[in-house]
Amino acid sequence: MSITPQELELLMQEVEQEDPIDFADLPFDEQDLRGIVAKHLCEMADAMESFSDEDRRLTLLAVAAKLVLENLVLHVQLLRRHGLPLNDQTEALLARLRKPGTPD
Repeated sequence: MSITPQELELLMQEVEQEDPIDFADLPFDEQDLRGIVAKHLCEMADAMESFSDEDRRLTLLAVAAKLVLENLVLHVQLLRRHGLPLNDQTEALLARLRKPGTPD
């Protein structure tokens, strides 16, 4: 792999500066969580070394899409649980999903 888990952790933190993660009151250390995720992703990348470039891109895209979907679902569930309104961006996305035939 061309990046170490530690380097990936630093990149994660840089991205979080623009879009911070709310760890709330989780009983885990934020840095430990980043480390676990970075290590797992580097292991996944290493396991794809034998993949073609196209298969690697498709696999990473599928993994990213699944994570974004999971994040959206958890975000909406959390807002509903607390009786909070959806933000404009999430509401617009869900409105598009409710209307069949809406162009992308």
